[in-house]
Amino acid sequence: MSILTGVHEAIARLDAACAGVDGAQGLSREQLVAVADALGVLRRHTDAVQAEVAAGIARESRPELGAASLAKQQVFRNPAALIAAGAGVSAGEASRLVAVGEATAPRTDLLGARLPAKYPRVREALVSGVLSAQAAALIIGVLERCRVAAGPVRIVEGERVLVDAAAGLAVDAVRKLVVRAEAWLDPDGVAPREEEARARRSVTMFERDGMVHLNARLDAESAAPVVTAVRGFVSAAFAARTDAPDPDAPDADQRTVAMIQADALVAFCAHVLGCEARVPVAGATVIVRMTLDDLESGTGSATVDGIETPVSVGAARRMAAGGGVIPWVMGSDSEILDWGREKRLFTRAQRLALVERDGGCAMCGLPPEMTRVHHIRWWQRDAGPTDLSNGVLLCETCHHRIHDNDWEIRVDGTGVTARVWFIPPRYVDPARTPRLGGRGRFDIAA
Repeated sequence: MSILTGVHEAIARLDAACAGVDGAQGLSREQLVAVADALGVLRRHTDAVQAEVAAGIARESRPELGAASLAKQQVFRNPAALIAAGAGVSAGEASRLVAVGEATAPRTDLLGARLPAKYPRVREALVSGVLSAQAAALIIGVLERCRVAAGPVRIVEGERVLVDAAAGLAVDAVRKLVVRAEAWLDPDGVAPREEEARARRSVTMFERDGMVHLNARLDAESAAPVVTAVRGFVSAAFAARTDAPDPDAPDADQRTVAMIQADALVAFCAHVLGCEARVPVAGATVIVRMTLDDLESGTGSATVDGIETPVSVGAARRMAAGGGVIPWVMGSDSEILDWGREKRLFTRAQRLALVERDGGCAMCGLPPEMTRVHHIRWWQRDAGPTDLSNGVLLCETCHHRIHDNDWEIRVDGTGVTARVWFIPPRYVDPARTPRLGGRGRFDIAA
């Protein structure tokens, strides 16, 4: 079969998908999908041709040829530069094309007899248009890295599994497969890779344009609680919108995921600064998965929910030991719950009482660990006392909503059985109908 057969077939498929239409604007939804699929097939077939040609250019530009090197004759420093200029790609992408072409090209032995490609399954998938050059490069890369440690039998099996699993997947999904495959092909290399990654961890901060910029690079073990906590915060925020009063109101929570993640970081750091004990995270649990055999033997690897990179069994044990799941038992000693104007901040005992009354954010329902106690009548502006009757649990978003948009709060009764009412501004509800907060959240007053 000619090197261009697949390309010709893909072009014919594209012609059929675009039949009778001059431009993309005239395509129906079904045609748009068909054309996108045909373009994908065409690109994968051209990738196969380009990789094979790149390998040929590299072969004709090998250093021992000296001045007769094809790249030098074309006034390029190396074959990657020649390929990059012709294909309009980066030098790194050109080098990957060469690596794919060389790893999938037919070979010959010292006597000139033809041998199969180094990775025949990858070649077959590439030529048939199943794999793109980028996906093939990822698979070849991990097989090359693990070739010595895994041995020939395991490498052949790894190639088969990866090629079969990668068919029809996006490159990002193939990248996740490759990460897991590396842990399987070279289990003894997981721990050294962890140490190397941990040595590269960093958080940098700088100010620009009135904003503070943070950039974090974390190894999988360090990132696990961060990812779990932030995602838990985001999930809780979206869940709270279900019970929010007037979710379509102009002042309702309309934050994006990125904004909520930023708020999560702020909330966690603020909690640490004022925390008397460990940092709690509501509803967030780091789950580490491993086999019993790996746990008992201390070899192999484990996976962490929400993290793509596997961790060693040693790291999994450390994470489990440092999980910080501590039961809290309340004592029977009575504590003062109302401090009047003697204290600016609510006490831990007052907070616990308000948790019993409000059940979390009294307005949106976020769990208690994601809230703070706020004065209903402000401490400074209104000389409001630090008493239970003047306290309410609010998350930061609802706190801003209350104070920035003229909502009012009224507490009927005393102690943990008191009822908290939220009265909306007139532009949200012209009648200003009170809504019951706390555990009876947003029942409309009769």
